[in-house]
This record gives sequence, C-alpha cells and structure tokens, in this order.
Amino acid sequence: MWSTFTALLALVLSQKTLSHVFSLLHISLPQALTLLFFLSLSLLLIIRNRNHTRIYLLDYTCYKPPSTQKCPLENVEFLVRRSRVFSPESVSFMRSIVLKSGIGSESYGAPFLFAENPTPNFNLALAESLDSVLTTTLQLLSKTRTQPSSLGSIVVSCGMFAPTPSLASFLVSKLGLTESIKTYNLSGMGCSSGAIALDLGSSLVRTHRSPVLVVVTENVSHNWYVGSDRSMLVTNCIFRVGCSAALLTSQKAGAKFELVRTMRTHHGSDDSAYKAAFQREDEKGLVGVSLTKDLVRVAGLALRDHIRALAPHVLPISQMVLYVCRTIHARVRREAKVLVPDFMHAFEHVCIHTGGKAVIDQVGKVLCLDPHVLEPAHAVLHRFGNTSGSLVFYEMAYLEAKGRIKKGDRVWVLAFGTGFKRGEKIAMADLRGFAN
Repeated sequence: MWSTFTALLALVLSQKTLSHVFSLLHISLPQALTLLFFLSLSLLLIIRNRNHTRIYLLDYTCYKPPSTQKCPLENVEFLVRRSRVFSPESVSFMRSIVLKSGIGSESYGAPFLFAENPTPNFNLALAESLDSVLTTTLQLLSKTRTQPSSLGSIVVSCGMFAPTPSLASFLVSKLGLTESIKTYNLSGMGCSSGAIALDLGSSLVRTHRSPVLVVVTENVSHNWYVGSDRSMLVTNCIFRVGCSAALLTSQKAGAKFELVRTMRTHHGSDDSAYKAAFQREDEKGLVGVSLTKDLVRVAGLALRDHIRALAPHVLPISQMVLYVCRTIHARVRREAKVLVPDFMHAFEHVCIHTGGKAVIDQVGKVLCLDPHVLEPAHAVLHRFGNTSGSLVFYEMAYLEAKGRIKKGDRVWVLAFGTGFKRGEKIAMADLRGFAN
C-alpha cells in the first residue's frame, strides 16, 4: 500500500506532470511557484492562529473585610500597646512608619488584633485566609453566574502562609468540585504573586481550554512580628488584609479584558536584590520578614532592566525611533542621564503595585510618569494599605469605579516581589463597556 502511494506521489510531483498541469492552468512555472508560496504562507498563518488561544478575564472581585476591622492609627497604636509585647521604642518607631507610609484610616487589620488576647496563632491565621478566600470566590462565581462544576483549574497564591491541606484544596472541598479539577497553590512569590498567578492561569486556559479560577491573597496574622528588629517591624506597619479573585477563560462573550501579553524577569542572581526582602530569624530566634533600606533602589534598578526588555514589544515605532535618537544624542554629548521611553504612548492606564509611598514614587521617577498616572496607586494605598499580590486588582477596581477605563483602553499591570521578581500583565479593555 505504501509503495503504491509513494509511486503515485512521485508521479504527481514529477516535472512532466507539473508541466502538464501548468499548461492546463495557463500559468508559467515562476507564477506557479509564487502561488504555491502564498498558499503555504496562508496555511501557516491559519495554523498559527488556530494554535494561539486568546485569554480573557471574564471578571474579578476584591475582598472587603468587615468594618469592625478598620485600623485608624489611634486604634492600631492602642491595640499594639495592649498586646504588651513591644517596647516603647518599637511602638514609637512603628507609629512613625505608619505616618510616613501613605496608608489612611480606612484600611483593614487582621482579626486577631481585635481579639481579647491579641496574640496571633495558627488557628487565627487559618481563619483569616479561609474567610477571605471563600468569600471572594463565592462573590466572583455569583457575579459571573458561573457554576463551580464548569471550572477546569484553580490557582491560589498566598505568599507567606501555606497550610496543609492547601487553600486550593479548601476551595475544592467547600465548592464540592469533582476529582477532575486541577489545583495549584503558589507560595513565596511576594507582592508579584498577582501577576504570576494570572500568568499560570493563562497557561492553563491555553492547555486545557477550560475556565480557571485565580485567587490571590496574603496572611497578616501568620507573619506578625513580635520582636524588636526595626527592619522586620516595618511589615507590621504597611501590610493589611485583602484578597482578590479572577476568572480566566478562552470565551470572549461578556469578558471585561483580554490579556494580551505577559512578561516576567528575575534578579535573584544579584545578592542585594535577593536579600532586599528576606524572611529570617532575629537575634532572639523570632521569625519575621526583613525589608532592607536597599529595597527601593533595587526596585528601581530591576524596573529599568525590565522596561528595557518590554519596550520593543509595546512601544509604537515612532517612539522607539525617538528613544534611539535621544539615546545616541545623549551618548554623543556624554550625558550620564538615563533615558526612558514614554510608555504612556503604549498604555492608557498603569496599575503599579503599591508597596509603599516610596516605592510608588520611585517607579514614577524611573518611568517619568505624571502625578495623575500615579494617583490610583496612591489612592488605593491610602484606602486599603499594602495587601500584597492582590493590590493590583484593587487598582483596576478603582479605575473602573471612577469610570476611567473605556472600551479599547490598554492597562499595564506591573508588580514586583521578593526574589527579586517582576511580573506584569498587559490587558486590553476592548470587550465590554465600563459606563456603568
């Protein structure tokens, strides 16, 4: 059989047969080859487009804790003093950090702070995570009218708290999902976990072609530091309770955003970047996360490297040409100033992870962003504090609530975390209007 097929194929492809076919079609050999080239190119493009699955963010929700967990500075100071585990010097230091942090009086503290005995333990930490993760997930499923049984995968990211069974398994149990569900639990990703979880979720949608639930949270109770090392006390001052959930799909109908590009960079090979935010024991054996004074500088340097890799993929050609000309001109004149392209020609909105006021200002300085571009980051930091990886979703919600996102707008979601990692998602709001 194969020998017969091979003989027929040789006959068809023989020069004499081809010449006979061309004469019947009244075309020359060069014309036929040109036609064959374009047919092959069209076939390759069709195959490529069929293999490229578009990823859509159907919708998302952000967790809003009970109003009883709000933390005005006076309440926080009272609760901290009541615990009697911090020296007067440590209390004074934390007060000064909160005053400089840019966090307002409406952010939400961990539930254990309001207990009669404000001492964090595993059970309180577990209750904090389970409540936020389940509440946010149920709100999203109700909002999108999605049946839990339609989910193909679940991705849960919680940087500093990894109980067993995992938080993803907890959702499987509470939602009553079948044994075919695929679960992924991320930890240790720091404040970049939101963008990284979306990246993993996008890959799962492309692979399995089924909806993916992405939940991003952090745990304040489990990481409350009770020592006196000032580099570790900072985390007590800036981190607040928060959680977000998003539903990714390959179906365009009803989606809010299309996720059009992902880029991640890692600077862990550099010691100063690797140890900029580091979990360790202090001199008394108490565990905490140390935020070094080098953190802001490391964030700036990592961002410069990141945008250098990003620019060719997103900037218009005119901006790239202008940037190259300016760079050549600066080098000819031996100017030491670092030039940065204008990324606002590529995006209408930027959601910057609001790690703190100093971090936001540093990002704005590196990217040469106007104050109105940074305003959502400052506003969300003031309202919710640093909720870690979920915070970029709070910024997106802020922009949407203010009616700033219009159909066709491009949103740059930029986050960075321990390691030192930087991740981003570029979303395009070209699918559903935001007038309401």
